[in-house]
Amino acid sequence: MRALLVTSAGVTCAMALTLPLATAATAAPAPDLHSASSRPPSTSPASPGAGPPAVRAGAAEPAGSTQSLPLAPLAASSDRVAGAPAAQGLPQRDARPFSLVGVVWDDPEAELHGTVQVRTRATGTTRWSEWQDIETHNAEHAADLGSAEREGRTVRGATAPLWVGDSDGVEVRVRPRSPEASDHHEHAEPSDHHGSAQPQDRAAAPVPLPEGLRLELVDPGEDPAPEPARSAPTGRAAVTPAVFADTPPTAAVLPEALTAEVAAASAVNAELAELGATAIPALTQKETLESVNAAPGAKPYIGPRPKIITRKGWGADEKLRERNFAYTKTVKAAFVHHSATGNNYTCKQAPSVLRSIYRYHVKSSGWRDFGYNFAVDKCGNIYEGRAGGVSKAVLGAHTLGFNTNTMGIAVLGSYGSTNPPAAAVTAVSKLTAWKLGLFGANPKGKVTLVSGGSNKYKAGVKVSMNVISGHRDGFATECPGARLYKKLGTARTSSAKLQGR
Repeated sequence: MRALLVTSAGVTCAMALTLPLATAATAAPAPDLHSASSRPPSTSPASPGAGPPAVRAGAAEPAGSTQSLPLAPLAASSDRVAGAPAAQGLPQRDARPFSLVGVVWDDPEAELHGTVQVRTRATGTTRWSEWQDIETHNAEHAADLGSAEREGRTVRGATAPLWVGDSDGVEVRVRPRSPEASDHHEHAEPSDHHGSAQPQDRAAAPVPLPEGLRLELVDPGEDPAPEPARSAPTGRAAVTPAVFADTPPTAAVLPEALTAEVAAASAVNAELAELGATAIPALTQKETLESVNAAPGAKPYIGPRPKIITRKGWGADEKLRERNFAYTKTVKAAFVHHSATGNNYTCKQAPSVLRSIYRYHVKSSGWRDFGYNFAVDKCGNIYEGRAGGVSKAVLGAHTLGFNTNTMGIAVLGSYGSTNPPAAAVTAVSKLTAWKLGLFGANPKGKVTLVSGGSNKYKAGVKVSMNVISGHRDGFATECPGARLYKKLGTARTSSAKLQGR
């Protein structure tokens, strides 16, 4: 069973495990943040992620764009300490339409000790939002130190992204915070208002802001067009967009046009759904157990496979990511996150939120792909995240120090002071019951992981954690928010029950 799970189309387990190590550690050219079509260079012209050469190009993914605007010092304010660094930002200005914002800087090892706030104007109106906080402590969502993804690319420091909806005007301010205030706020739940400096903020000289601050305005592009009905061979019922087979299709029912990159991202799920499928269908537990070819007489604890919306389903632009897929040996644990993008999205907008985060991770932050292995929206829909195959041990960039042999699940939203919807917690239970079950992990159990280095555990330290953990268990951070973190016990119990434990 294990051999089946860690083998992709045309890629053996041994080949896959060499991918993260085989990538040269030379710095890649910086992505052009102003271009919608630029992409990171491939490290291998014939890499497993390149896709079948016979698949013809066509049906381009939804376009998108990133506007990258340098910040400048703002006028001195009355509460500024004499000689202290000035706040930076941008005054109110027009912009091309965008829906997500964030701030990046040159050095990925530098922390932004301060506050970042943004106001936006709804597209086609004169209506400006209130000031909104952007979560500044985001360094823990990244590739591990020393990894090819971290060292072989132009990686940047970055705030969390914030979903603001369709906008065409923006104003931003970044204010330095004093060392005492930085220590006080570093690991506390974020408040809703960080606008004015507090007395303790003025007790010591503020820490300088990082060099090269830039505002990133991300346009997710349009949603994918609905799939056309597909023709079927004689004597076989047509496959409708809402129904997907569990085996690779015959040539007669292949999608009319897929780019090589889209075909590659889809082919690694070929054992679960047809090429070009927008969703991997749910299975009953009986069907799930039959699909993994368990040994006769064995009683594997695997939950029923939930429906998973594929990258094609949410409109991922496969030209943005690195062509290679990176794998680890197994999946021992799941780390639950919140995206910190705010809760002002509808479930219909979730694909746009995902495309925006994806573009922010790759184009703005310099990562190889979307950071999380999976995402869950407030309605409980489950989405494929980083490319490489939903049933495989794909290396993510979600929990600094603990990306190896784990998976990351991001619940879209911010859950420091807001309760996560029950549907989202249930989705986490369903997903972990299935995926952890494929690798023999007990959702209610403990596991020992080796730290790759974080602000909580030094590199090489062995750490005992829950198999389903929150991000804060591996890194001193607020993530996944206090309210979502409190629900992880419920998720563990429900996940284990779904596995039949």
